[in-house]
Amino acid sequence: MSDAPRHILVIGMGAGDPDHLTLAAVKAMRRADVFFVLGKGREKDALTRLRRDILDEHLTGPYRVVEAEDPWRDRTQQDGGRYASAVHDWRHRRADICERLIVEELAPGRCGAFLVWGDPSLYDSTLAILEDIRGRGTVEFGYEVIPGISSVSALAARHRVTLNRVGRPVHITPGRRLAQGFPEDCDLVVMLDGHESFTHLTGRGWWIHWGAYVGTPDEILVSGPLDEVAGRISWLRAEARERHGWIMDTYLLRRGPDGADDTGAADGKDAADGANGTGGASRTGGAGDADRTNP
Repeated sequence: MSDAPRHILVIGMGAGDPDHLTLAAVKAMRRADVFFVLGKGREKDALTRLRRDILDEHLTGPYRVVEAEDPWRDRTQQDGGRYASAVHDWRHRRADICERLIVEELAPGRCGAFLVWGDPSLYDSTLAILEDIRGRGTVEFGYEVIPGISSVSALAARHRVTLNRVGRPVHITPGRRLAQGFPEDCDLVVMLDGHESFTHLTGRGWWIHWGAYVGTPDEILVSGPLDEVAGRISWLRAEARERHGWIMDTYLLRRGPDGADDTGAADGKDAADGANGTGGASRTGGAGDADRTNP
């Protein structure tokens, strides 16, 4: 048996479009002997299928996939202390599963990989889980991270806007934190907003660039003054959740008439595929599924 340590690759796959996979990601995938996948239940089986489609497209030889069921997470706790406790509990149980997979399915001296939607550094738990396992001292391994195109970058690209404007900061936050306040002098990127917090910000001059399933065949885009499109977005979210059983969306909020930046130019005009600030919605495909899983 080899005395060489195990090695783990954490590979960012992009927001859902297989073409978002970087050359570095493809090269990393070809180094892996086994891929670890935590399934999200029957509702999100399409996510596993999409991972396999990506592997089939980019790997020329045989590969091995080891799957395990992602543990249940209590999503009813939303206040600060109990929310953090629920997330830490879920991550600890997730670490138990990943530790077992590494010990049992990855021989010393071999290379395993976790394929992560979006970018592993942004609202994803994989890196924290690997550090938890390393801290236990039960199995020795090294790991490296291959960045991916995040849902935030994909959203901006699909709406053909920049995330930042001249001289202004950008604040990235989960939706549940909006009610606790935010800096008034910045644009807001909001992720993981399961409670439609944007509906509480109407009447304050916000412009929104919203996208769901960004980068997938089911992509939906809406851009316009929040006061005019908030109801439309809520309807689209409900319809999409009913159809797929889940939804993953991200949005950018900024102030100013028609999203005007400091030069007076209007953001969001002529955004992708007809989502051009008029309150309309654009769909770009059929019935495929992909997801950036909540941390």
